[in-house]
Order: sequence, then structure tokens, then C-alpha cells
Amino acid sequence: MTQVDTNTPPAPARPMARRQGAMAAKFAALLAVLLVLPFIVPLIGMNVGIASEIVIYSLFAIAFNILLGFTGLPSFGHAAFFGTGAYMVAILQYQGIENTAVALLTAALGGGIAAGLVGVLVCKKRGIYFGLLTLAFGQMFFIVALRWDEVTGGETGLTGLTRSTIDLGFAAFDLNDQMTFYYFVLLVFFLSILVIWRILSSPFGAVLRGIKENELRVQYLGYPAYLYKWAAITISGAFSGLAGGLFAYYQYATYPEFVFWVQSGNVVVATLIGGGLNSFFGPILGAAIFVGAEDLISSYTEHWMLFFGLLFISVVIFFPNGIPQAVMRLTSWIRGRTGAQDADKASEETGK
Repeated sequence: MTQVDTNTPPAPARPMARRQGAMAAKFAALLAVLLVLPFIVPLIGMNVGIASEIVIYSLFAIAFNILLGFTGLPSFGHAAFFGTGAYMVAILQYQGIENTAVALLTAALGGGIAAGLVGVLVCKKRGIYFGLLTLAFGQMFFIVALRWDEVTGGETGLTGLTRSTIDLGFAAFDLNDQMTFYYFVLLVFFLSILVIWRILSSPFGAVLRGIKENELRVQYLGYPAYLYKWAAITISGAFSGLAGGLFAYYQYATYPEFVFWVQSGNVVVATLIGGGLNSFFGPILGAAIFVGAEDLISSYTEHWMLFFGLLFISVVIFFPNGIPQAVMRLTSWIRGRTGAQDADKASEETGK
């Protein structure tokens, strides 16, 4: 009979468990920062509402990054799904349906359906061809929003939206209050990114990363790459629509500009600046920088995009992995300088 050595020390924690612990710590740190964000933005001259915009845009960027960062699909028409969600909220209110939960679920559903329909036609393409097709379909959505006056309000959009009060029985929350609305948005945002992270860390997400690295190899392994790409754009569109619905509440209105190609370009810029190609949390940093820069620079000049464009070009040329790479290089340089100075001091003392 084989004897079991009871004195054998326990096996070390699995790498997966360590990664999960690290991600849990990152989520906790993110939550801690976002909980105090509305108290920080006034200190740098911003309105509390900007905090809500940062969180909404962060959700949009993370949803977009499902395609760009994790599947390797450059979508240049993602504003179509964002705007669809915004219009769903507005149209429901114009039809007398003001329930916030129903409106946001409909926004996510609308964004997902729109993305799924587009995905049927574009997911057989790769690279720049995929991007150009999404740009073309995005402009089609914009023309519909601009010209279908009876439904979308045309050039003037759908204005005069209201935020309802959420009554839980034991407490009521008025979303017209800036702080209450912010924490409501934060709740939706955090639940959403937890779901997105769970999807991307599943075997389904592993296949998406495989498609990003080598789509043909994934197909040779027996995975239907087309269906996985279609599912990715549909899920991304659903969460983009949810972000659009929140943005409609934030603006108390929905406009054709929400669907315009500039909005699609903005989310690409925000994702790349934050280092989203290599990080799940990168788009959040990028969204914060983008929205913050827009608010701060536009208070001095209407040509704020010129200055932000110069920043973006500099980041792309010198720091392809975004602002985090710049911070890491700066940290390494400072450590190198400090180490060199310490070495000089040590050599001087030795010489004495």
C-alpha cells in the first residue's frame, strides 16, 4: 500500500487564482477611485456632471474594446450602436414609457440588434475592409437619424427628456440630482464591466483573442470564426447601446451627432490613448483623459480638438501602447537617474 506523506507542504496557489486575485484588487481600486471622482472633479475646475460623462464614455470605450483590443477588429462606425441606444430611450419616452430600467434594457437590446444586423454583413471581412464597412454602415445610421423626422426628430433630435425617480419602496432616488445620477450611472457601469470581464475571461474570450492573433489558425482548429466575430460585435453593440441610453439621460436629449462618424472616431482615440489594445482597464483611463481634456481645453478655445489631436499624434508616434507606456518609461528613467546618482555618490565616498 502506498503511504501518503502528510508532511508534504501544500501546493502553491495556482496562477489562475493569483490572476483572479490581482483582477479583484484592480476592480476594487477602480471602484474606490470612481466613488470619490465627483468630489475630485470640482477641485480641477470641472462640473460634477463631467464625472457622469467620464463613466458613461468609459463604458462605451470598454464595449468598443471588445472588438478592437480583444478581437482585433477595427470598427469605425461604433457610434451607430451608441446612438441607437440613445434614440431608443428617447423614442420610448415620447411614447409615454418612462421606466428607467425598461428604457435602458431596450437601449441595450436596440444596440445589440443593430450591431447584429451589421455584423451579418461585415464579419466575413478582416482588417481595414472590416473597418471601412463599419464606417459606411455608421454613416447610413446617421443619415437615417438625420432624415427620418417623424421618428428621430431630424436635425433637432428628440429633446425634453426627463429622468424618473427610482422608488424602491424603502427609499426613493431622484435621478435629476447630479450626485444621485452619477452613482446610478456608476452602478450600471460597474455591473456592466463585471459582465464584460466575465465574458472575456471565459473560453469564448480566449477564442476571440485567438482570432486577434491568427484567425485562420482558429478556423483550422474547428472554431467558426465568423460566428464568434458576429457574437463579439453583437455583445459590443449591446453595451454600447446601454452607454448611449445613459448618455441620453445625461444630456436630457438625443441628437444625430450621437451617431455621427466623429463620435466613432472619439471612442477609437480614447481607447488607444488609454492603452486599450493591451489592457482591459485602459479605455477607462483614455475616456477620462479625453472627456477631461475636452472640458478643460474647450473652456479656453473652441479649437480644442487641434490640441488634443497633437497629443494623440504624439502618443501614437512615441508611445504606441498609450499613456501607461509613457508613465512606465518616465518611471524607468527616473529610477535610472536616481540609481546613477546613488552610484556616483558611492564612488565618491569610496575615493575619499
